[in-house]
Amino acid sequence: MDPQAVKSDLVLILDFGSQYTHLITRRIRALSVFSLCISGTCPLSSITSLNPKVVILSGGPHSVHSNDSPSFADGFVDWAQSNGVFVLGICYGLQLLVQRLGGEVRVGEKQEYGRMDIAVEKNCGIFGGKKVGDKQVVWMSHGDEAARLPDGFEVVARSQQGAVAAVEDRDRKFYGLQYHPEVTHSPEGMETLRYFLFDVCGVNAGWKMEDVMDEEIEVINNTVAPDDHVICALSGGVDSTVAATLVHKAIGDRLHCVFVDNGLLRYKERERVMETFERDLHLPVTCVDASEQFLSKLKGVVDPEMKRKIIGKEFICIFDAFAHELEQKLGKKPAFLVQGTLYPDVIESCPPPGSGRTHSHTIKSHHNVGGLPKDMKLKLIEPLKLLFKDEVRQLGRILKVPEPFLKRHPFPGPGLAVRVLGDVTEGNALDIVRQVDEIFIQSIKDAGIYDSIWQAFAVFLPVKSVGVQGDQRTHSYVVTLRAVTSQDGMTADWYCFENSFLKEVSQKICNNVRGVNRVTLDITSKPPSTIEWE
Repeated sequence: MDPQAVKSDLVLILDFGSQYTHLITRRIRALSVFSLCISGTCPLSSITSLNPKVVILSGGPHSVHSNDSPSFADGFVDWAQSNGVFVLGICYGLQLLVQRLGGEVRVGEKQEYGRMDIAVEKNCGIFGGKKVGDKQVVWMSHGDEAARLPDGFEVVARSQQGAVAAVEDRDRKFYGLQYHPEVTHSPEGMETLRYFLFDVCGVNAGWKMEDVMDEEIEVINNTVAPDDHVICALSGGVDSTVAATLVHKAIGDRLHCVFVDNGLLRYKERERVMETFERDLHLPVTCVDASEQFLSKLKGVVDPEMKRKIIGKEFICIFDAFAHELEQKLGKKPAFLVQGTLYPDVIESCPPPGSGRTHSHTIKSHHNVGGLPKDMKLKLIEPLKLLFKDEVRQLGRILKVPEPFLKRHPFPGPGLAVRVLGDVTEGNALDIVRQVDEIFIQSIKDAGIYDSIWQAFAVFLPVKSVGVQGDQRTHSYVVTLRAVTSQDGMTADWYCFENSFLKEVSQKICNNVRGVNRVTLDITSKPPSTIEWE
């Protein structure tokens, strides 16, 4: 998807490190307006080349008084003003805007964190649809506050403690909110964003998933020459399947799909996935059994980042070999590799703004983002890299991908390597986690709650505990169950099962999986943890 295709109404978010920044992107897209998030410290040319109609400065954990606090590029204010670009600062973004325009930001006498009442002082601009005195509950998270506003600005709302809650300079089209309208803890925040974009900025709600499909097909056809061939790495998950279907729609039989059994798949995954590819999707798929190749390279490896890197490298080696075989068959070597990279993958592989790092301080490496070797011979096509998971499912429905396939829970690229802590080749760890996972997932489906859960899976822990089974003392492995709810995978909360369900599942696992005598439940949200264990 090319931002240039929707640049006339693009809402560009400059990210200064807030944990909520991705929510701004999602909230705006939910209004049928295309939004994109880039680093707040990027060069001015990166902003101007996208020609946005609106720029939003995100919040962040920094203070504008810190020497290393991140800021937008020099010349940004002049560019925005001379081009009539609307600018909205949120939390840190408001303080940054105030400071850079000549106002004063200082440490607040009373810091504001959590829910807070604010009252409208002027029913104009961003609160043009409100009345003076109207109150609403918002989510605050700041220690500094705007003490003196730049020339041309005025206060349009204050908190119950008297702190500045919203400011604006309508002549220059600069606006600021000290609170976070994007979070659900600000009940009227979505309406505020809607009013700002449509009534204040005049943005058109014309972005549709059908447009994304048409744009991507055009991009693919412009990228891939008429005589070029393309390999698609199918994992059996939603992302790669939708990516393959989209590319197949664009170039037809010049797409060659390969499904790799890396020895790290779920229970009977290979048989089930291949049947679906051939019966329902009619995609040309070659299955490569490379389980021994992967597992031999992973033997003795316990570091999760190293496991991801090894797996990514082996995948590329296999794709290169597959491309060579196709070259012998077709007389022309495929030039491109399709991957189902999503926007959260890209976001989680970026360095945090204000960190001072130019290289990724990764939450986790993705073999389709940060783990690709520099000497990879295939060029990448990533048609989904600006989409969230729910948007990919929408696109899949338009492409007529079977609904059961679209509803599959996410499965990580490194497979069970990140669900077996430590050495995946040690003992029968893979067999154990496969059996436990199968029991867990089938139980969820039988209970009718599969579609209510974003992701569920089992994790093998390399520890043993004492138990009693069959009147005998046992010393067997511990497994844990993980199930979360989420909208996009960027944040998540653990799913609250009924006690009777957990009791039944635990009994099934201990009675049917040899080598397990203890079942635990992961009740940690994201953050502070990630969804996967490694």
